Amino acid sequence: MAFFPEIDKIRYQGPDSTNPLSFRHYNPDEVVEGKTMREHLRFAVAYWHTFRGTGSDPFGPGTMQRPWEDGTDSVEMAGKRVRVAFEFMEKLGVPFYCFHDRDVAPEGKTLAETNANLDRVVKVLQEEQQRTGIQLLWGTANLFSNPRYVHGAATSPNADVFAFAAAQVKKCLEVTKELGGVNYVFWGGREGYFNLYNTDMKRELEHLARFFHLAVDYKKKIGFTGQFLIEPKPKEPTSHQ
Repeated sequence: MAFFPEIDKIRYQGPDSTNPLSFRHYNPDEVVEGKTMREHLRFAVAYWHTFRGTGSDPFGPGTMQRPWEDGTDSVEMAGKRVRVAFEFMEKLGVPFYCFHDRDVAPEGKTLAETNANLDRVVKVLQEEQQRTGIQLLWGTANLFSNPRYVHGAATSPNADVFAFAAAQVKKCLEVTKELGGVNYVFWGGREGYFNLYNTDMKRELEHLARFFHLAVDYKKKIGFTGQFLIEPKPKEPTSHQ
């Protein structure tokens, strides 16, 4: 089933092109300093912004109604969304994509159910990667959306939350390796603090360091050869990060 039947593959048409669905400056096959633009510019489609955004903001709910969405957060819908995403990326000519674990598969009632949901969707991702040749640039665990992470994940004062976050990263590392991911990203969206009245900075930093060491140890254990990347975003959303 085609989800964008009226859209042709986006192609380079030069700087004078008036076609809004064309590249005017990016020519993937043009060689610059011994490498093609495709090799220089490793573009990737971000799964969350492109396919999970709803248009919501602090003043109102989402208004985007995608024609392929059925209004559920089921595993079946997640699998369909994968096929939509790869058709989109294939027509765009982008060689990579990236995701958070919760972008591609729904969270279940338990960690075991959540992991099972992810495994089912990973099979569809593998099928589409093999069909199109599009690769996973990086995977990451969403350690910020669930209310359990209100006071952080690796820096949470709650040991149960720290353990859950570690288990979530463990699974996402396995999935990223299984999909041939080139990198793995850590973004501490809920790490940090709003004020120091209830924050033990030394202890939280020690916990964060321990979390990273555990991730590195597990990376070596499973033989994941991708690079670890830390994405800093000061003041997003906490005052100090």
